[in-house]
Amino acid sequence: MGRHRRGEVQILTDILTLALRGVKATHLMYKANLSYSTLQKYLSIAQKQGLIGKICNNDGSVVYRITEKGKFLLSQLKEVNYVLHS
Repeated sequence: MGRHRRGEVQILTDILTLALRGVKATHLMYKANLSYSTLQKYLSIAQKQGLIGKICNNDGSVVYRITEKGKFLLSQLKEVNYVLHS
């Protein structure tokens, strides 16, 4: 069995899905199985596009949460994935 590498769209889908409930960068990195530099690249892009928001808590921790625009894109990505794989 060969290894399957995820494409950019699948990585973005994974990040947006994990950010639905809000997630710290470290947890996001491990749960999405990404290196720190790769995660930073995708978070930067997602923030610039308005897909994910960065929330600073009172204790100084940072949580990333999906925006309404991100939720819309995620639903569209899931629909395309469903059509392609059904």
